[in-house]
Amino acid sequence: MVEPPTETAADIAAGYAFSAAALELGSVVLDGAAYPSHRVRIPLSMLTRHGLIAGATGTGKTKTLQLLAEQLSAAGVPVVAADIKGDLSGLASPAQPAQPGDRVSARAGDTGDDWQPTGFPVEFLALGGLGSGVPVRATMTSFGPLLMAKILDLNETQESSLALIFHYADSAGLPLLDLKDLRALIQYLTSEEGQDALAGIGGLSKATAGVILRSLITLENNGGEAFFGEPEWEPADLIRTDEAGRGVISALELSAVQDKPRLFSTFLMWLLAELFSELPEVGDLDKPKLVFFFDEAHLLFSDASKAFLEQLTQTVRLIRSKGIGIFFVTQVPADVPDSVLGQLGNRVQHALRAFTPDDASDLAKAVRTYPKTAHYELTELLTQLGIGEAVVTVLSERGAPTPVAWTRLRAPRSLMAQLDPADQAQAVAGSPLLAKYGASIDRESAYEKLAARLEPDEPAAQPEEPEAGQKPAGRAGPADRTPADSPQPGAGGAVADVLGSTAFKSFARSAATVLGREITRSLFGTAKRRRRR
Repeated sequence: MVEPPTETAADIAAGYAFSAAALELGSVVLDGAAYPSHRVRIPLSMLTRHGLIAGATGTGKTKTLQLLAEQLSAAGVPVVAADIKGDLSGLASPAQPAQPGDRVSARAGDTGDDWQPTGFPVEFLALGGLGSGVPVRATMTSFGPLLMAKILDLNETQESSLALIFHYADSAGLPLLDLKDLRALIQYLTSEEGQDALAGIGGLSKATAGVILRSLITLENNGGEAFFGEPEWEPADLIRTDEAGRGVISALELSAVQDKPRLFSTFLMWLLAELFSELPEVGDLDKPKLVFFFDEAHLLFSDASKAFLEQLTQTVRLIRSKGIGIFFVTQVPADVPDSVLGQLGNRVQHALRAFTPDDASDLAKAVRTYPKTAHYELTELLTQLGIGEAVVTVLSERGAPTPVAWTRLRAPRSLMAQLDPADQAQAVAGSPLLAKYGASIDRESAYEKLAARLEPDEPAAQPEEPEAGQKPAGRAGPADRTPADSPQPGAGGAVADVLGSTAFKSFARSAATVLGREITRSLFGTAKRRRRR
């Protein structure tokens, strides 16, 4: 006996009938027909088990992100979302409310949604101030060598040399705030004055230093100097609610840096690493403290070093205990390494294409990531999903995967288009964060300190000529030296040359002034202790 579709839809929806608060995704679909009373949902408490939103271009991934961000905000959960093309600006749409149309009304009927146009609190941010949002910057010291190596596309040998450079800067009290600081330090460490400073801990070859310097110059010529400096972004400013208790959505505008994908993807990872470093352990919560949407996630993993992937995997695994959920947004699950993919408990898979052998391979891999289902033939279904439809499975309240559900997703309640630029500019001008981060600061750092160190010393004052029969004041003659002052047998040679070198004396002076102040670093080599200004 064939089970009636309504009974099958009810069986699937029973797996999503959670008792606690949940986000509404949409309704169950069978044979192309939606069942509005049978809902598909995600428990708020399970969002810290992370998730994946995948699908080919134009299948509705951004609208799914928008739908989730709206409901998280309404539940009092702050959101951080990368806005690659400016499509998420419509979230802040009271000035341009979304308008109900035939398509929205039809979708509301299919999903049992009492749809009402709504705007949400949005903080517009811009990486390095390239755009209309509040500038987001990082200091080089805080960014760390591992993330910097990712931006510069360094190999493992060059990455380890960069880590050595950062170690020297940390221990010698040389703040690396912007690109010119790092460039000046590398030039110093390969100069006659500084070339011996790292000799005891591995050294820095001029060839490797040359590669790093050329990469830094290329980054600077491409506008990279705008992203590094002060004031540095504080993680606490991403976790805010408005007067009504709704979570603030921090939309990081990246349209001005679309041509620098490695830079903005790594910068997003820095924000996540900073949150991990700063937030306390909280364990399991009824709802997350923050949800982070990582758009164009394949850029993060592409050509990443082994060390980078290891730290990324560890961050994803451990950050749940800080109350943070992460959703990776990309085209196919294969874009995400298995070590990370295995930690993503919530899946929203939009349509996939199978035009090439590689596409077919990606499709087969995607099907294998889903629980077994007797209700759908996934290989066929994933190529036939309509826009705004997805195959969904999430973690239930007890942590078990829910039944696979072909889902017709609800329509976002905010504007599904870009906000008018004048309205966005007005929102940025009224931001309480603009006074804190709007103007850049250039205080004394490694560049200035090294420049001062390499300046020639002032000529010493000539001592007055002593009167006849007197020894020069302050100088001991041979007869006045104590045994400790006298040259000892075996002294001199290489040791004396090192101890007497200008580079060693310069390093010793720096080390003495910062004794006990070496920066400790956490995951990704980011600075563990923030330097308050």
